[in-house]
Amino acid sequence: MPPLIICRKSLTSLAEEKYVNKKFIRDEDERPKVAYNKFSDDIPVISLAGIGESGGERAENCRKIVAACEEWGIFQVVDHGVDTELVKDMTRSARQFFDLPAEEKLRFDMSGGKKGGFIVSSHLQGEVVKDWREIVTYFSYPIKARDYSRWPDKPEDWRAVTEAYSKQLMELGCKLLEILSEGMGLEKDALSKACVEMDQKVVVNFYPKCPQPNLTLGLKRHTDPGLITLLLQDQVGGLQATRDGGKTWITVQPVEGAFVVNLGDCGHYLSNGRFKNADHQAVVNSNYSRLSIATFQNPAPDAILYPLKIDEGEKSMVNEPITFAEMYKKKMTNDLELSKLKKMAKENKLQEENLQKVKVEAKVMSCKSLEEILA
Repeated sequence: MPPLIICRKSLTSLAEEKYVNKKFIRDEDERPKVAYNKFSDDIPVISLAGIGESGGERAENCRKIVAACEEWGIFQVVDHGVDTELVKDMTRSARQFFDLPAEEKLRFDMSGGKKGGFIVSSHLQGEVVKDWREIVTYFSYPIKARDYSRWPDKPEDWRAVTEAYSKQLMELGCKLLEILSEGMGLEKDALSKACVEMDQKVVVNFYPKCPQPNLTLGLKRHTDPGLITLLLQDQVGGLQATRDGGKTWITVQPVEGAFVVNLGDCGHYLSNGRFKNADHQAVVNSNYSRLSIATFQNPAPDAILYPLKIDEGEKSMVNEPITFAEMYKKKMTNDLELSKLKKMAKENKLQEENLQKVKVEAKVMSCKSLEEILA
């Protein structure tokens, strides 16, 4: 297999190859266990109709959301109020971008630490194994943080569509945070206040068809570092979740027009562990490409993370207050270090196996030589 030059190619160009490049091949324990289209209905689909009103329907839907956060840290919402035509426009714009020639997409190459743009796999530097995806990402809130030079200029309506989409997703995210705050027995603005000033980052994922999907992942297993993530996905399927540490996985059933809501590490910490941080990954397939749009609602970098409520008899799961920026850096560093240590252990094991093989072969050769002398 020829070496993959990530900086000069987009992943789309490799979709028709016969084999997956070794840079994308996962260890056996990390490979998919469940097919992309073997759907489960374990993740609840919850209507937000009437969520802004008082009454029994609102109370019941809030109860369902809290229960989903306690059980999985993941649920889907419909009747959410995000404009249907805007969702279609955002999806169309995203597909048009990824259909561009590689040289057009690479004009927004974000390798080398640039904030925003296009890249294969991930913006994280030092990855041991690559994810089978292309992404385009941009920071949308606070508005003063927007760097339009890192936003694609094709298709022509990209900026207008994504600005409108980001605004409506911010409104939806804040609405959900109110419900979670109330579910914790706090004032409805408690989680928003804890964020100081809400950050928002949008990551548009494109997962091309893969020649050997059983060997790789579209996105490795992880939890999101932020507060909540709102995911719009197409109908192909590929988002998977686990709640038993990766022993068993389910593939989330795509629902037309729904947003998947993932609770992140910050939600887990601020609730003192009551709400789970969604443990998830994305798998790929050899039949269809897949598109998803993830909107991350995160605290400001200097926001302090510490449980907002500690019930009597409980201890804080956070040893001491920490800023979101510090937590994020620590998480990313730990993830990379664990991957490197795993790679080193694998290499050491192979070296030991090769050494034992050489010793056995040397012993066999020694016995043969002795037999020849005695013959």
